[in-house]
Amino acid sequence: MRTSSSAGFDLWEAVDGLREAFAPRVASRMGRGDIRTAILAVLTEQPMHGYQIIQAIETRTRGSWKPSPGSIYPTLQLLADEGLVSAEQVGERKVYSLTEAGREAAADAASGPLPWESTGRSHDAEAKVALPKAGAKLAQAVAQVASSGSPEQAERAVAVIDEARRKVYAILAED
Repeated sequence: MRTSSSAGFDLWEAVDGLREAFAPRVASRMGRGDIRTAILAVLTEQPMHGYQIIQAIETRTRGSWKPSPGSIYPTLQLLADEGLVSAEQVGERKVYSLTEAGREAAADAASGPLPWESTGRSHDAEAKVALPKAGAKLAQAVAQVASSGSPEQAERAVAVIDEARRKVYAILAED
């Protein structure tokens, strides 16, 4: 049950805010040519319509990059203008496939790292994801104590959190 504290602060809303704030936002860090390379790469597998291309890229990045239709469709049009893809109307959708020139461009692009390989989770990236997740889990626990714990439990939780905060700052001070 979601409840607000007496001060009008919704702890569950704060937890949701933390989750959103720390959600991976790889798309904002993707380079301009990455969408082009990604489209060419996924179209080497089979012809696809725009939404399938978005899903294929999202799948390959394990959900960390979901390009918007506003970046996919203009890039598809550009690739068509360059003769790298062709579009065929199938029902209500345009299905895109690589032309011979597009297959060559895809092969050239595949000689370097693909966009989802550069966003792959290195050890550093995993740590950067693990830390916010741990913070969100802590926030959920705090919300539970605040909504259903006794005043004594809330007081003990505050002491634990204050101690944890001091220890986290001590980690930063080690360097």
